[in-house]
Amino acid sequence: MSELPPELLRRQDESADELFYVQPRLLAHIDDDAIAALGGFLREVIPDNAEVLDLMSASVSHLPDDVRARCKRVAGLGMNKEEMAANQQLSEHVVHNLNCEPRVPYDDACFDVALCTVSVQYLLRPIDVFREVGRVLRAGGPFVVSFSNRCFPTKAIAAWLYSDDSGHAALVCAYFERSGCWRDITVSDLSPNPGRTDPLYAVWARGVDRRG
Repeated sequence: MSELPPELLRRQDESADELFYVQPRLLAHIDDDAIAALGGFLREVIPDNAEVLDLMSASVSHLPDDVRARCKRVAGLGMNKEEMAANQQLSEHVVHNLNCEPRVPYDDACFDVALCTVSVQYLLRPIDVFREVGRVLRAGGPFVVSFSNRCFPTKAIAAWLYSDDSGHAALVCAYFERSGCWRDITVSDLSPNPGRTDPLYAVWARGVDRRG
């Protein structure tokens, strides 16, 4: 299946992503209540001894300490080396621009879980990336895509800026469906205190067995 129409992938700032992300931003992009809600959700879906891919990683991965302690490995893939070096939850990291090269630089079926936290709105080739995540996950592994209503508007795609929260969820569901390697696609509203704190949503699914 093809990506979105070009007009929906346009951004206000079409300059190289490397220029935008050259300055490290050592901060969280959602508030404490939303972070706690996401942590509680991840506590339920990340198994013991998991190898985790933190896609579009930054200085914070939002894993509760007890969840991180029982993970075997957390690999970050992001745009800023200094941000990821400051992320104490990562066991390793690699600088990689998925908008230039959607192929994820890892072997087939080498992770148990994949996360993309408050960053999906910046992908220019989301269906290719979702297909790649399906490749590097072991069969049945969850890919959790979480988002709020915050973003860097100049770098978010038009399809995201034109949509509300329900539209964002539908868009991410379409990424899962069109990439063709997921089952049990689920939308979860994790918003801790609607109207008073940051909203938070997760669209997630499990990878299918692609062997043979």
